[in-house]
Amino acid sequence: MSQSMLAGVFDLAVVGAGIIGMSCARAAAMKGLRVIVIDRDSQSNGASVRNFGFVSVTGQERGTAWSRARRTCAIWEELAEQAEFPILQRGLWMTTRRPEAVAILEAFLETEMGEGCKILSRAAARARCGEIVNEQVQAVLSSSIDLRVESREAIPRIAAWLAARLGVVFLRQTAVLAAAPPRIETSRGVVEARRWRCVPGDDMVSLYPERIAKYQVTRCKLQMLRLADPGFHLPGIVMSDLGLIRYPGFSALAEAAPLRASLESGQGEHVKHGIHLIVVQSADGSLVVGDSHHYAATPDYFTDERIDQLILEEFSAATGRPPPAVRERWVGTYASADRTMFIDAPACDVRLVMITSGSGASIGFAIGEEVVTDLFGGSA
Repeated sequence: MSQSMLAGVFDLAVVGAGIIGMSCARAAAMKGLRVIVIDRDSQSNGASVRNFGFVSVTGQERGTAWSRARRTCAIWEELAEQAEFPILQRGLWMTTRRPEAVAILEAFLETEMGEGCKILSRAAARARCGEIVNEQVQAVLSSSIDLRVESREAIPRIAAWLAARLGVVFLRQTAVLAAAPPRIETSRGVVEARRWRCVPGDDMVSLYPERIAKYQVTRCKLQMLRLADPGFHLPGIVMSDLGLIRYPGFSALAEAAPLRASLESGQGEHVKHGIHLIVVQSADGSLVVGDSHHYAATPDYFTDERIDQLILEEFSAATGRPPPAVRERWVGTYASADRTMFIDAPACDVRLVMITSGSGASIGFAIGEEVVTDLFGGSA
């Protein structure tokens, strides 16, 4: 990168090139602001790509998070066309095997969050996708509003579009050493910016550790797998009963308590390891399947075969099919706390943003717009 591209004062410096960093860069650049994104890696390699690519609206926490998810989903639609990457799946297919789970679906449809959703009987679901509707299925919640992209492809395409069409400057393989805006000291020299936004992912010690510590942030480790093409197309992103006690839009409903008790009794090991089923399908037909949840300040990066077995057992129970062959396995981590996210203001011209729920793809673009409006107001 030439020094001329770094000359002058940027309107906004974003530290972190994951999905939240790019969300803020997009929102600022759309206002005509001069933006630089600084990241220590040569490409996105963390939670932004080690995921399902699931842009979930259905099941997000009621209120602000659900509204942010709806806005974020609309932005993904725009970006898919602008940055030229495909939306691979549309809609959620929540299969349920217990009467207690059906009660949650019925209660969910009575709320505003049920917009775009309907409950299918076993017969109706089988007529639509008989390949994964077995005799254990009680009902299916079908949603038309959730999306799925291939994160490994979409994230770099968004970055390329931001650079080529909106003039966002990316300074890769660069560490931020200290910041006292407008001066930001990096491993490649000084960058000057009127305002800046720190999006540290799950890095809790490099910048503003004392500010992060007050939110009691830890890390969540998850295990995921890629399975071979099963030979048919899924009707949407597939989830099962276990997801109803993990996604707050469902789990906060009063009807969730009986299901939790039933799952703890019948699938206690799954609950213990924070396992819930998500199955998405890639363009080549392969399936991304997960995941589990374990919490520690510094999780190890080793997979536990028993955890993978439990995930695959739930796949078989939910679909009535043996799992296809495993093609890939990986571990992901993300910042976790007792809240969906937080925005902290270490200074009037600085914002520290962390998603602490693993929902960056689902709510991030809306948060980017909110933070830019907060920093710059309604004008460029």
